[in-house]
Amino acid sequence: MSRARTQAERTRATTDQLVAAGRELFANNGYDPTFLDAVVERARVTKGALYHHFDGKRALFAAVYEAEQRSIARAVNVAAGKEDNSWKAFLAGCQAFFDAATDSGFQQILIDAPAVLGWKDMRDIEDRHLMAMIKQGLSQAMDGGHIKRRRVDPLAHQVHGAMCEAAMVIARSDDPEHEAHEAMSALTELLNGLVSPPKARGRASKPTRSSRSRIRASSER
Repeated sequence: MSRARTQAERTRATTDQLVAAGRELFANNGYDPTFLDAVVERARVTKGALYHHFDGKRALFAAVYEAEQRSIARAVNVAAGKEDNSWKAFLAGCQAFFDAATDSGFQQILIDAPAVLGWKDMRDIEDRHLMAMIKQGLSQAMDGGHIKRRRVDPLAHQVHGAMCEAAMVIARSDDPEHEAHEAMSALTELLNGLVSPPKARGRASKPTRSSRSRIRASSER
C-alpha cells in the first residue's frame, strides 16, 4: 500500500509539473506558438511521460484551463468567506472573479480556450467550478432572505453568462483593471434587482391630527 501511495504521489507530481509548465507557456506565448518540446523541457520530464498523462497539447491545455478555474474558485471562496451574510458573500465572490480576469496569464488562456476546447468542453469545465459556485451562492442568498425566491438554474445561467462575457471583454481590454471595475458596477446594478424589499417593521404609524384634518377636508369636497 505504501508503494502504491508513492506511485500515486509521483504521478501527481509529474502531472502538476506538466500543468505548471503548460500554464506558463500558454499564458506567455498563447496556444498555437507553444510546442510540446518546450513544455517537457520546462517541466523537466520526457515526452513519453507527457503522453503517458495527456493525449496531446489540447488535453494539456484542458488540464491547464481546469486548474485556472480551480484557482479562481479558491479565490472566490476566500473573498466570500470574509463577509457576514450570504448576499455580500456572493457579490464579493463576483468581484474576486473579475479581479482574477485582470491577470494577463489567465487572459491569454481565456482568449484561446473557445477555439482550442470548443464551447461544450469549455462549459463542462466551467460548470464544475464557477457555475457550481454561482448556483450555491444564489441558493444561500435566497435561503437567507436576501434575494427573491425563484428557480436557481435559469438565474444562475444568466449570471454566469454575464460574468463570462465580461471576463472576455476584460481579457481583450487595454485597461483590464478599469474594465473589471465597470463590469462589477454593471453586474451589481443588475443583481440589485433581485434584492428582496425590506420587511415592514412594527405597526403602521397612527395618522397625526393634521393629517386627519386633511383627510376630512378632502372627503368633504
